[in-house]
Amino acid sequence: MRSSRVLFVKALLVASLCAASSGCDEKLSSVTGPTPNLEPNIASIQNEIFTSSDSSGRTSCITCHTNVGRAPAAGLNLAGDAIRALVNVPSVQKSGSILVIPGDPANSYLIQKIKGAGGITGLRMPRNGPPYLTDGQVLVIERWIQLGANQ
Repeated sequence: MRSSRVLFVKALLVASLCAASSGCDEKLSSVTGPTPNLEPNIASIQNEIFTSSDSSGRTSCITCHTNVGRAPAAGLNLAGDAIRALVNVPSVQKSGSILVIPGDPANSYLIQKIKGAGGITGLRMPRNGPPYLTDGQVLVIERWIQLGANQ
């Protein structure tokens, strides 16, 4: 009896691990809402989030974060090289915070700002929201950071 219980628990554990790992490989378009082509890489995030608005009515990030004809909001220019602007860059708004920490989305200030987490300086982004990024859009950006925040 004890042996069959141990086998059952092991089988349940294996099934859970398989389900969890396959969840990471699910088609992202099923969770990204108004940006079905969004993928966890900087080119996609740049195109689908930073430089484009979406069908929910959310404005593009470069509405404010551009150096074209103005100083970018919070000194953050997302119209150019977004990796250089974000990865391992200190926040201008909140001393001691880093915008994107490769492998660590929870402590990346960018994620805190787009989620409207407690302790941020200023407003949740985009500041003219709602609409804000969907949970699925945020998930893809978190996944990009988790994967190392590179190309």
